[in-house]
Amino acid sequence: MIITSAEFRCSSQKLSQVPDDGLRDYAFIGRSNVGKSSLINRLTGRKLAKVSGTPGKTRLINHFLINKSWYLVDLPGYGYARTSKSLKEQFAQIIVDYVKGCQKMYFLFVLVDSRLEPQRIDLEFMEMLGVEGIPFGIIFTKTDKMGVNKLASNVAAYKRRLLESWEELPPMFTTSSETGAGCESVLDFIEQCQNQTN
Repeated sequence: MIITSAEFRCSSQKLSQVPDDGLRDYAFIGRSNVGKSSLINRLTGRKLAKVSGTPGKTRLINHFLINKSWYLVDLPGYGYARTSKSLKEQFAQIIVDYVKGCQKMYFLFVLVDSRLEPQRIDLEFMEMLGVEGIPFGIIFTKTDKMGVNKLASNVAAYKRRLLESWEELPPMFTTSSETGAGCESVLDFIEQCQNQTN
């Protein structure tokens, strides 16, 4: 897929404010500081999402209209310990309301840091998605930070962990916002989804 246009549409504090125009949402979520904003900017070739050294900057549901035909949705990160308890609960409610209740969300990409072993918070979040029957895939980020063999080993370890409780693995993508590796695969997947009718 070639992205010819990408524009900010709106920020929402609650589900009722999400654009209701029939266009599909492809949402991106992950633990704070997983590299979500950098990847979104690399995918679109534009500085749409604000990149910050301070985790937990995304606090709203941000909709970006892509090619005037679908939305890339930047969701708040989860699991940032230095956020106040009330704010964390607010983030969690926004995330849960959207993920569980947004009928126009067609697919959810869960970002995980490829350098780390499977994190409990990520596994628990994916478990919730499975229970709720929410279609999702995993994007491994920051793959340029290690060698090919180490990356393959880490991804394999993740697969083994998931297969302990899953019969079938979700789609998986390995990406780097620095080099652009894997970004075309993510966009091609979205294009394939767009070509499928409901």
